[in-house]
Amino acid sequence: MFFNHFSPLELARLDALIAAIASLLTCLFLVGTKKWHGAFSMDSSTGVQKFHTAPTPRIAGIALVVGVLAGYAFSSHSPAAAEKRQILSAILMAGMPAFIFGLLEDITKKVSVKTRLLATMASGLLGWGITGVSLTSVDIWGVDWLLGFTAVSVLFTAFAVGGVANAINIIDGFNGLTAGVALIMLAAFGLIAREVGDIPLAFACLIIAGAVLGFFLVNWPFGKIFLGDGGAYFLGFTLAWIAILLPQRNAQVSPWASLLICSYPIIEVGFSFVRKSLREGYHPSQPDGVHLHMLANKRWARKIYGEFSQTLQNGLTSPFLWLYAAIPCTAAVFSYQYTWLCAVLLVASTLVYLAMYSKLAFFRWVPKK
Repeated sequence: MFFNHFSPLELARLDALIAAIASLLTCLFLVGTKKWHGAFSMDSSTGVQKFHTAPTPRIAGIALVVGVLAGYAFSSHSPAAAEKRQILSAILMAGMPAFIFGLLEDITKKVSVKTRLLATMASGLLGWGITGVSLTSVDIWGVDWLLGFTAVSVLFTAFAVGGVANAINIIDGFNGLTAGVALIMLAAFGLIAREVGDIPLAFACLIIAGAVLGFFLVNWPFGKIFLGDGGAYFLGFTLAWIAILLPQRNAQVSPWASLLICSYPIIEVGFSFVRKSLREGYHPSQPDGVHLHMLANKRWARKIYGEFSQTLQNGLTSPFLWLYAAIPCTAAVFSYQYTWLCAVLLVASTLVYLAMYSKLAFFRWVPKK
């Protein structure tokens, strides 16, 4: 049904290929020159959320921006492609606060969580300022009435963007995890956009996916370079903005479809907030080592791939979470028109997450030694 609408020529677009090559070459350059910038760009291998075995550059956000910029630059300049270029230019401009403050944290390690969160929300405000787009409907009675007021709509949009961007940063824990999840999400957004005839948005998703793929090839499975906060926040903003654009540009797409596509990172950050809030003497912003992907590494990957190196075990943890993320994304592709069905599927995705987490946290799926 859906794949029939994408021709081979559409999937093999030059601008998306250029985005992938530019991102890949930038990553390789950053890895090859780490002796020059490593004093400020390396991610330490010590800490509660550190699973890599050696200091690694964490500035691949630069490669993502370069990749999207290259895809934009090599896009067709014909009138028919103008709208696609407008989408990409808005993402590049509006995403700068999220990217810059994240990159500053990668380099200085001194930018607070609050400041970075506000920067991602500022990107949401800037996106509205550039495009005039904000969330005006979420298919909830009463809330939609409130969103009819511009100030409420814009603030809600900024909050949503900040939440998704932070959620993407939260799941950025293992080689290939965030990039793989992002590729799955972009595929879902792109397929729905193509199905409803929103060609500019569908092709924008392809270009962004190309930039993510270039990074993915260097990051997975051996983790030669990391996204860092700059990359995670920029990618998170980009995904959040596409999630907003899709239903706002296409009335037949339920906003709950976008929420369903983003469900894995959103559920992760929501559950983490509740879990940490319930721990005595623990602040929700304080890092810990019991996110779902960390438990999957400890209880699954280390058991199944025990004969492999720790670095490879880390990379082979990601496919478990890709599979979980792919389920709601696939469901959204086939149910995007129906709010009630997307809502039911979102609840189901949450229950699956909780079941997986409870099993992993209490060792019930792990053989006794």
